[in-house]
Amino acid sequence: MQIVFEMNILMKVFPPILILLAGLFCLPRAAAADSDPPSVEQVKAAFIAHYADLLEAEYADSLELTRQTQTAIETFLQRPSAENLAVARQAWTDCREPYMQSEISRFYDGPIDSIEGYINAWPIDENYLDYTVAAPDAGTINQIAVFPHITLDVIVGANEREGEKTVSTGFHAIEFLLWGQDFYADSPGRRPYTDYVDGPAGPGLHAARRREYLHLLAGLLVQHLQIVTGQWAPNQPGNYRARFLALAPDVALTKIFNGVGNLSGSELTGERILVPYTTKSQENEHDCFSDTTHLDLVRNELGVQNICLGCYKRANGKLIQGTGLIALLEKVDPKLAARLQHQLETAMAALKAIPPPFDQAILGDDSAPGRVAIKKSLGALRVQTASIARAAAVLHIQLNLK
Repeated sequence: MQIVFEMNILMKVFPPILILLAGLFCLPRAAAADSDPPSVEQVKAAFIAHYADLLEAEYADSLELTRQTQTAIETFLQRPSAENLAVARQAWTDCREPYMQSEISRFYDGPIDSIEGYINAWPIDENYLDYTVAAPDAGTINQIAVFPHITLDVIVGANEREGEKTVSTGFHAIEFLLWGQDFYADSPGRRPYTDYVDGPAGPGLHAARRREYLHLLAGLLVQHLQIVTGQWAPNQPGNYRARFLALAPDVALTKIFNGVGNLSGSELTGERILVPYTTKSQENEHDCFSDTTHLDLVRNELGVQNICLGCYKRANGKLIQGTGLIALLEKVDPKLAARLQHQLETAMAALKAIPPPFDQAILGDDSAPGRVAIKKSLGALRVQTASIARAAAVLHIQLNLK
């Protein structure tokens, strides 16, 4: 059973208790006290159904905010200015929030996995797309002899054609075209809006091609998110959601656990935090042009929390709540349920304590405040992931952590 609360109304009517209410709503709900409490199998079924509801909402929000980003980008391309560029950048940052939470649906051959490389592939080789300080004539945009026309076929065909870093589509390609390279300790990239204004030399010489590339990228991202959103839409016979809900409960749970476990472990703990922490390389930072990596880390963890607590705050402020993993665990191992809930809170607090920008937090020796905070978050996430693995074992689910 899905319950939706209009948080915007609460904000206006009961502002003094808003924070308290928000916290209470996101706690796992205890079963109603009656003589016939739901069985483990009934709670499993409710959890699986609510998981699908949460994903549908996260993808729908991601699609809507990405459409708004597309509109902001089109406005900028039609009227390039510093102000319109700032609006497009903010729209890009905002549309990442629901998408990063939705990444718990990866790692089990769901509808996102076949096209994720076109949506959120990283890291990217800037020279593959556009000019850099070291190579002013680099990239598809500037190589007219190789790519006479900028088309969707050219962009899609080039994506990861020469390896995983040769990314030509998706969020991070758009990020680079909006911000440019980041050489600064106190700010993200500073690509000028004049890169999109026709001129006789330099970037302006190819501004029309750059405008076309960014225009096509924004539309392509919307198209790809439409595909995934449609696969999780309710009441669509034959789509992935319908097939998912028709699976045997433990098969569906195996998919859910593999998504949550791998996001918490190998992806968030490993690729997105441990690798840049170890290498101290900005190139391994998730959002290395916009300096919004710290937001991505928190949003990924929020995605894990959403599934565990059965709670998601939509882009319009509405709160969706239902049966989460913690509620299921309370039926089979209450102590583990309580431990995991505490670990979720600890991991979130640790991630929020990492001082932005992330590319500066990874630098220095291991006693530097940023590195201390990152190391603490790594520890908290490892403990959290271990409890997710333990939860799978308790439920007799085969977990395949990468």
